[in-house]
Amino acid sequence: MHTTVFFDVDDTLYDHLLPFRKAIQGLTSDRPDFPFEEAYHRLRYYSDKLSLELGGAGAMEAGAATEGMRRRRFQLTLAEFGIQLSDEEAAEVQAAYIGCQYDIEMFSGSRELLAKLAASGIAVGLITNGAGNHQRRKIEAMRLEEFVSPERIFISGETGWDKPDIRLFRHINAATGTTPEQCVYVGDSWRNDVVGALGAGWTVVWFNYRGAQPESDDQPHHIVADYKELADLLTVM
Repeated sequence: MHTTVFFDVDDTLYDHLLPFRKAIQGLTSDRPDFPFEEAYHRLRYYSDKLSLELGGAGAMEAGAATEGMRRRRFQLTLAEFGIQLSDEEAAEVQAAYIGCQYDIEMFSGSRELLAKLAASGIAVGLITNGAGNHQRRKIEAMRLEEFVSPERIFISGETGWDKPDIRLFRHINAATGTTPEQCVYVGDSWRNDVVGALGAGWTVVWFNYRGAQPESDDQPHHIVADYKELADLLTVM
């Protein structure tokens, strides 16, 4: 029986593309057809790649190396689309991006679903990659503590393992006294969320609101495109 539903944060509870679009819109004002979504996916690719090279999310708090990595991801991403950034320009874009990330508008229906689950006795948790302070500011901005108790908030930068490492999911089972069979995980990232949680034996719901294509032969248990579909699914699981 499923007793706990864990959610990813970025691009699962809110649209992470919006702060990216705001941060670079000044650079793309002369390109009305700029492919923001494609560029955003490349930013996430470089964020994961450079973060791992730096030592994972546990090494991602403030520091010169971290700031350099964050600038570099924008330089590499935008270079693919014909926009070259100096270090100074990349730092400005990064600052704008961070500034937008705490002005969060959650997906329609997400807050209502969290409240419904909590009221029904289902334990709600969060699992997110990233630096602890950075991710906690997002969690506070969305007031998620109203539905999620502190002991069910897991941030990779604080645990020492990044998704999709199955050790993170096993650590969460041990810390919460749950088994894989009791846990449902909802996330948007194929590699981090779907592959990671499946490898740990959890029930996986792929929140595929962008209509992305699978990246491997792994099979999530369920696929939803919005919170209405997700709410309907979770009420019968």
